[in-house]
Amino acid sequence: MSYCCAIKINAGMVFLSDSRTNAGVDQISTFRKMLIYERPGDRFMVMLSAGNLSISQSVREILQDEAVKDAATGDPVTIWNARSMFDAARVLGSAVRHVNQRDGDALRQAKMEFNVSLIFGGQIAGEPMRLFMVYAAGNFIEATPETPFFQIGESKYGKPVLDRVITPGTRLNEAAKCALVSMDSTLKSNLSVGLPLDLVVYEADKLQSDRIVCIDHDNPYLRMLRSTWGERLRQVFDSIEDPQWNGGATQVPLRVASTKHPPLKKITSSSERLI
Repeated sequence: MSYCCAIKINAGMVFLSDSRTNAGVDQISTFRKMLIYERPGDRFMVMLSAGNLSISQSVREILQDEAVKDAATGDPVTIWNARSMFDAARVLGSAVRHVNQRDGDALRQAKMEFNVSLIFGGQIAGEPMRLFMVYAAGNFIEATPETPFFQIGESKYGKPVLDRVITPGTRLNEAAKCALVSMDSTLKSNLSVGLPLDLVVYEADKLQSDRIVCIDHDNPYLRMLRSTWGERLRQVFDSIEDPQWNGGATQVPLRVASTKHPPLKKITSSSERLI
């Protein structure tokens, strides 16, 4: 499996991916899941992938040459000449459908789903940054101020911290830190996600980035973040009062009558029914 996340805030964008793939406990490998497309001063785009590795690798290859027709002129539009990130996302969706048309039937005959999900974001000169999630059917949705991040793969473990921290006004370095905490939470709870990590931080309107790093077990910032986050979580947990059951002194009692719902009814014999 894998975990990838991308964040779009006013200050810029953050992209983070792990590199573990597995087809069973004895077939664990490392494959990078991020691609960067950059033409300095013109466009900066990043693609993250999760799902079936053969599908995502095929999409990556086809995307370099895939084209859709311009609605107005009929000219071919590629990721390298698209005038908007929306059109570039259309090209990526077309590449996904292209692979589905080529391999989908064979996969289904082998009782395998056409399983791929992609995050695609960046900026093209003349328009603001944009961020999309592309599905296996080639359709996509766009991030909004209300939903400023996307996740693919094993998303559930790292989502709570993103929900609590990320807003459009979050600082760029703070967003990068939050993404790494989100990833660390996933690494801690799911063995199908693993190091090394790829991290890209993009500053709005720069149309290029040199904030690109591969993070492995020896990275000092990651080691500091992992130990600090674990210690501080434990400190916060320990600072919260335990529930009181037997009349102990407290200003926050747990055993109070609900205004809407009674406590669960006990079943004490085989003749009793809940309803």
